[in-house]
Amino acid sequence: MGVESALPWVPVPSSEKPPKAKSGVLRKLVLALLALVFLLGLWQIGKGLYIQAKAQFAQVLVRDAWERTLAGERQVKPWPWADTWPVARLAVPGQKIDLYVLAGANGRTIAFGPGHLFGTALPGEKGNSVVGGHRDTHLAFLRDVKRGTELEVQRPDGAWRRYRVKAAEVLDQAETWVTRQEGFTRLTLITCYPFDALQAGGPLRYVVFADAIDKKG
Repeated sequence: MGVESALPWVPVPSSEKPPKAKSGVLRKLVLALLALVFLLGLWQIGKGLYIQAKAQFAQVLVRDAWERTLAGERQVKPWPWADTWPVARLAVPGQKIDLYVLAGANGRTIAFGPGHLFGTALPGEKGNSVVGGHRDTHLAFLRDVKRGTELEVQRPDGAWRRYRVKAAEVLDQAETWVTRQEGFTRLTLITCYPFDALQAGGPLRYVVFADAIDKKG
């Protein structure tokens, strides 16, 4: 026999008994909470992967539509139900960035690529061409763009135009002066800020200004 069996048995007062029932319920609640957090984490990861996959796959379809555009077609929809079409090709050779800009800068369009803001000059044309996009997909590269970085834009006629980044600023979304058409021919790229924000849709915007560096109109 063990030593324990040699001791007289003394009942433990009910007030001194360990609260097994309460601790068991608490343990179940903690486990349920951990499981919920785990599932939410998986959902967020899955959502992020889905957004990234959609953004990349859409650009493949848009590329095909752009090739048809260069061949002479106009307003070529990348998929039958699309309400947008490619209007330009945007490249940043120094960062190995190659994107296709879509017509329109609403939320539905920029899920598939950077979008050209209607009412501003078309990318590659004379005036201020304004292009918007998401900070965590197509325009995430703006985070690493520096003053002096060169950008290239291809127009539907196949001609290329070069730009050089002049400045980058964090502005409130109400600063609509960035879309004005007076001044030099330039490219204005806009995305949400900060880049590592947990929630999208804040009031701040990261705006990159790039001036045309060739002698075209």
